[in-house]
Amino acid sequence: MAILHIEDTKEFEAEILDEKGKVLVDFWASWCGPCMMMAPVLEQLAEKYPDVKVAKVNVDEVQQPAVQFGIDSIPAFLLFEDGKVMKKAVGAMPLEALAQRLGL
Repeated sequence: MAILHIEDTKEFEAEILDEKGKVLVDFWASWCGPCMMMAPVLEQLAEKYPDVKVAKVNVDEVQQPAVQFGIDSIPAFLLFEDGKVMKKAVGAMPLEALAQRLGL
């Protein structure tokens, strides 16, 4: 499944909070080196776990969800299930470590 790029707060609500099932959200920024390192890892995760929808939120462009969920360090990964945060992981890491921290 292709990675979804969230463009605004309304899209975040529709695609993440109103979604049934699992959604992994990557909070990132274009100036963040570790965030850039995680881009191919997220591609791999999206392929390996097709039942998990993967979305990216640029914290410089879509700030409200980052504030709402207390994102104070990036990259930050929140795993939502049926609109509720189930797990959180922060920082760059290999695919296996990210999947383990998120309980995938």
